[in-house]
Amino acid sequence: MLSYRHAFHAGNHADVLKHLTLSLTLDYYCQKDKPFWYIDTHAGSGFYRLNSAEAQKNREFDAGIQPIWQAAEIPACASRYIDLIRQANPDNTLKHYPGSPWLAAQLLRKTDALHLFELHPADYQHLHKQLGDDKRVRINKQDGLTGLIGLLPPTPRRAVTLIDPSYELKTDYTLVIETLLKAYKRFATGTYLLWYPVIDRQRVQQMSRKLQASQIPDILQIELCPQEDSNKLGMTGSGMFVINPPWVLGKQMQELLPWMVEHMNTGAARYTLQQISPEKT
Repeated sequence: MLSYRHAFHAGNHADVLKHLTLSLTLDYYCQKDKPFWYIDTHAGSGFYRLNSAEAQKNREFDAGIQPIWQAAEIPACASRYIDLIRQANPDNTLKHYPGSPWLAAQLLRKTDALHLFELHPADYQHLHKQLGDDKRVRINKQDGLTGLIGLLPPTPRRAVTLIDPSYELKTDYTLVIETLLKAYKRFATGTYLLWYPVIDRQRVQQMSRKLQASQIPDILQIELCPQEDSNKLGMTGSGMFVINPPWVLGKQMQELLPWMVEHMNTGAARYTLQQISPEKT
C-alpha cells in the first residue's frame, strides 16, 4: 500500500477536477462566520515539483494544469483556484503544483483546523516540512480511513472531508464506500468529497449503486474523462461523489466542466454532472 507516490501524477486532469471542486467547497464554507475542520484522509506530501524526475516521467500535467494555466479566459468561479496555483509559482512559470493540504491551508482561516493523514514515510516528512509549523494543522501518520471515523463528529460541528486513496488495491473501491457510510452515520451534516478514478467503468457503477442504496438524499456526481472508457489505457478520467454539496456547486460545475473539456480536449473528452437519487424502496 505504501508504493504509491502522487509525485508521478501531480497536476494531471484528475488533480485539476479534484482541487477545483475542493477549492469551491472550502470557499463556500468560509463564507459563514463559524469555524470548521478540513479532513484529508490521503494528504500526500503537500507540494510537488513539476521538474522532478517523478513528474517528468509521464508529464501528466501537460494534459492537466498546463492548458488551464495557459488559458486566455478563466471563469470567475475558477479564479481563486488559479490564483493559488499562481501563488505557488511566483515567477509566472509553471514549476510547482500544490496538493490539497497546501491549497486548504491557504483557503482556511485562523479559526479553522486541518487534520491530515499520510502513511508514506517520505511523504509524511515532506508534509511536515511544508505545514508542520502551522498551528491549525494536525498531521497524523495513520491510515486516513480509520482515522477519519475517530475524528467524527467534529468539535465545531462543521467539516469538509476529502477522501482520495490511490485505489491500488481493488478492495479500496469497497472500503471507501463502507468508510463513507460509517462517517455519514456519525456525522450526517458534513460535506464529503470522494474522488475516484475511471479505470474500469463497472467499478464506478458499483460505487454509484451502493450510494443509491444508502438512501443519502443529497449526492452530486461530477466526472471529467479526457479519453473514452477503456480497460487497457489505465485511468481515462476521474470523478467526485460529493455528499451534502454546497448549493451553488452544481451551477458552478455547469460552467467549469465545458471549459475544462475545451482546454483539455483530446478529441474524446466529455463530462458528467448529475444528482445521485436514493434507490426507491
